[in-house]
Amino acid sequence: MATATQMSKKRKFVADGVFFAELNELLMRELAEDGYSGAEVRVTPMRTEIIIRATRTQNVLGEKGRRIRELTSVVQKRFKFPEKGVELYAEKVANRGLCSTAQAESLRYKLLGGLPVRRACYGVLRFVMESGAKGCEVIVSGKLRAQRAKAMKFKDGYMISSGQPVNEYIDSAVRHVLLRQGVLGIKVKIMLDWDPKGKQGPMTPLPDLVTIHQPKDDEYVRRAPEIEAAPPLVPTDIDVPAMPALAVA
Repeated sequence: MATATQMSKKRKFVADGVFFAELNELLMRELAEDGYSGAEVRVTPMRTEIIIRATRTQNVLGEKGRRIRELTSVVQKRFKFPEKGVELYAEKVANRGLCSTAQAESLRYKLLGGLPVRRACYGVLRFVMESGAKGCEVIVSGKLRAQRAKAMKFKDGYMISSGQPVNEYIDSAVRHVLLRQGVLGIKVKIMLDWDPKGKQGPMTPLPDLVTIHQPKDDEYVRRAPEIEAAPPLVPTDIDVPAMPALAVA
């Protein structure tokens, strides 16, 4: 944040967390229609840089960059940054089919438009799986048809729910839809696939992944030539002198 006063590490972490939560909430409400998919804060010695990820970056920038300048001014005044102390950038999401936030917002606007729940969820599920995800799960809960609230779960592919890989492989997002009959809750979970290059998914493979290598081709080793047999012993005509008899006392 913009405060230059000395504070303990504990307070610093709490202040940074509150700052990011409030900033994320502001951008989420302001850029929901433009496919807002998260933000990243980078603090440099010169200024604080905020990178906004969205599916439609042109709408985030606005006409001749007007909208991004307005957002920069709002963030600067709200969080008391010095003049030119904060800069906002827009970055396009590489693959929106693998971004849970973008898919949750997409599903939200489909439901607001009056599309049936089952059809909207299956559409999101199919799009996510076609984008190269390993698995996907969509949960919609609330008063779907009758007065009684219930939850509908749609799943496809492979999904893990526990362990360290959840932090690396699972991308999840929660959104709320305000409909006439009440509030619906949307939860989208996407399991990414392993990518050694780190572009479409995490670089570390799953711990239970077993790779079976092809056996090596048999190599034929040439036998060493046999050692030639030693020549036979030839008798010689050498006289061996007899040993003298021992004298007995």
